[in-house]
Amino acid sequence: MLRRDFSKASLGVIGSTVLANLAGRAGGAPGTDFPNVPGLTEYVGKFLASTKYEDIPEDVIELGKKSILDGLGLALAGSRAQTGTICGQYLEHLGICDGKATLIGSSRKASPRFAAFVNGVSIHADDFDDTQLSAAKDRVYGLLVHPTVPVLPAVLALAEGRTISGKEFMLAYHLGVEVACKIAEAISPRHYQDGFHSTGTCGPLGSAAACAKVFQFGPVKILNTLGLAASQSGGLRENFGTMAKPFQAGHAAESGLLSAELVSLGWTAAEQILEAERGFFHAFGGSFDPGAIMNRLGKPWTFASPGISLKPYPSGSLTHPAMTELARLIDVHKLQPSQVQKLDVGANHQMTTTLLHHRPKTGLQAKFSMEFCMAILLLRGKAGLSEFSDHVVQGADVQEMIDRVNFYVDPEAESAGYDKMTSLLKIHLNDGRVITGRADFAKGSPTNPMSFEEVAAKLRECAEFAVWPKQKAEKLITYIKTLDSARDLSALSPLLSAEKG
Repeated sequence: MLRRDFSKASLGVIGSTVLANLAGRAGGAPGTDFPNVPGLTEYVGKFLASTKYEDIPEDVIELGKKSILDGLGLALAGSRAQTGTICGQYLEHLGICDGKATLIGSSRKASPRFAAFVNGVSIHADDFDDTQLSAAKDRVYGLLVHPTVPVLPAVLALAEGRTISGKEFMLAYHLGVEVACKIAEAISPRHYQDGFHSTGTCGPLGSAAACAKVFQFGPVKILNTLGLAASQSGGLRENFGTMAKPFQAGHAAESGLLSAELVSLGWTAAEQILEAERGFFHAFGGSFDPGAIMNRLGKPWTFASPGISLKPYPSGSLTHPAMTELARLIDVHKLQPSQVQKLDVGANHQMTTTLLHHRPKTGLQAKFSMEFCMAILLLRGKAGLSEFSDHVVQGADVQEMIDRVNFYVDPEAESAGYDKMTSLLKIHLNDGRVITGRADFAKGSPTNPMSFEEVAAKLRECAEFAVWPKQKAEKLITYIKTLDSARDLSALSPLLSAEKG
């Protein structure tokens, strides 16, 4: 088994116990064989073919509704991003804006494939979408996949050309999320460490799983769909903070749908794509943990445990515990920007390397900058969609406050494990006082969840940002709240489409 020396990135801070855990969960010590798990992909296929809506626990259904509502609101907001404009121009250039599938936030429609891509780009454009959490200390908390973005746009695009009930829609959605999350949890940590963007790599398999269910495929066609989708997996972390990151998410949604459409016409692919020695887990990770996926789908559902986090801020999830704690400290101590001499933010090395834009100049870079996220809260007391713009980031006051933020690797945060986003804050004031705080998790995580009404408030914020009619936004909230009672989804598309004019 190929392994990398993870300690090279930690500057000597990672302890031997963590390294032993990494080796153990990834299939053994360096030099051991790739795990032999025959029938793994077949197991996934049978799970997808046999699972019914009634098999999903009620609490999981309700958690899914929140993520679906969240995703639709983000698609509205993201349609106003520059990526949305470029996507529209590209489809016009191709001459394919005459399909049946809605491009959310616009009056245009396209083929399901391209609608899945564009809506996926929009959902991820502001990096405001939900995040899978990790069950293991060597899997980076919040850095597995964004589970809704590769799945929801694909299922939505296929549903518009069919008579599909709310329950059928949610079944396909939940199956796609579950498959993507369990695959991301199982793959060796090397996958993410070496630069792969898990949403772009594992996401196509989630999209494929969901679309195969919409097509009502049997096990063999499901395996072919997964095999074809795996060959389209891709995405690199170096592109974080650029338009390529939402492209990777949109492409993940598109890839699974395209695979299902081709398989429906007779296309074939390898039927053991996950476990094969030249298959997904070996090629993308070098190894995987069979115990994280084999006989684990729906046992428990990822939505139930370890959970999926909703974002309170439109930035990388690793910024959120520190932002949640800083917002609390600002409120408790009534802090003013002029009082702050310096702010130290200690974290583990995974956080400092992922939040890689330490002196951001654009709104996209700011989403992956702990320094900006701290600075904007200190200056404005908020960090919403409007704050993450080029104009705001480049402001002299913001750049000056960024210089006061020291983001560093802290041994205490490092030793806490990667299944947390431990953030240690020290606010040094001009009068000599030092205010301290710590957060392992953020608002929106299972330990401090957002209610349906709080997600609805977030949708209203997104709708306002997109200059979307309030009446449509309120109808959309009501519709998703009772999605399981919908006989078909014919009423959903008009709530996401602009009037032609």
